[in-house]
Amino acid sequence: MGENASALKEQASNYKVKNLILAQHDLIGSYSADGYSKALDQVISELSPKYVLMGHSYMVRDFLPRVSAKSDVPFISDIISVTYHDNVPIFARQVFNAKIATNVQADSNNNTILLSFQSAAFSSDDIEAGSPENQIDFSLNLDTSDIRSESEPEFQESASSVDLTTAELIVSVGRGIDSQDNLPMIEALASAMGAEIASSRPVVDMGWLPPYRQVGSSGQVVSPKLYLSVGISGAIQHVVGMKGSKNIMAINKDEEAPIFEIADYAVIGDLMEIVPKLTEEIQKNK
Repeated sequence: MGENASALKEQASNYKVKNLILAQHDLIGSYSADGYSKALDQVISELSPKYVLMGHSYMVRDFLPRVSAKSDVPFISDIISVTYHDNVPIFARQVFNAKIATNVQADSNNNTILLSFQSAAFSSDDIEAGSPENQIDFSLNLDTSDIRSESEPEFQESASSVDLTTAELIVSVGRGIDSQDNLPMIEALASAMGAEIASSRPVVDMGWLPPYRQVGSSGQVVSPKLYLSVGISGAIQHVVGMKGSKNIMAINKDEEAPIFEIADYAVIGDLMEIVPKLTEEIQKNK
């Protein structure tokens, strides 16, 4: 529904889903919290879906709580993963500024449950190609009186020259490199790999790299084919921004570093020795 609904329908028609629903109306041609919440409420009332899944975006955070409150439907937000116990879904979400993860289970008596997921919580590789079983053109009943407020321009992230979310290879650096003077070593490795450079928050806080290079709960959320972590301990605030990576390789001298708990490949040792040798070997085999 909403802006670009027809184009999104064409894109979604390439995936194997049960129902593909198109809900269009002139009054929600552009974003309106009133319009979107009213439209989604009508879809839920008519079709009674068990789950309504959305990305945890600024827009969703604006209008989905309204649907929850108006329709008395539970809303579990900012989900990072799902596990199952006796075929019952258990949703994990972070609390206390992403310092703690907690599990939430919805009452099975609820007909509909609203869910929002963190970006990169799941891999796009898991989407099954195919076509919808049914395509439904849903008729919305909206009136100008339903739109009682006007939304401000959509929130824009601070301008940057790098979109890490589209990078296939990322070399991410932490304060384990000890000094900004050692960044050229990381840049040489990234150049040899054809990778983008990212960082943990401490590197940005110290002014070694600009904010748009930051990955984590207060930075960009990425899911590259390879995420090479160099000198990053693996605090949860950083991990939430890169745990969706297809492959994670970590270089750290501390064998107890939390990053190794999620790494596919662990290299324990002095990064000042390892990184130059790795760069040299990559250049040899180009």
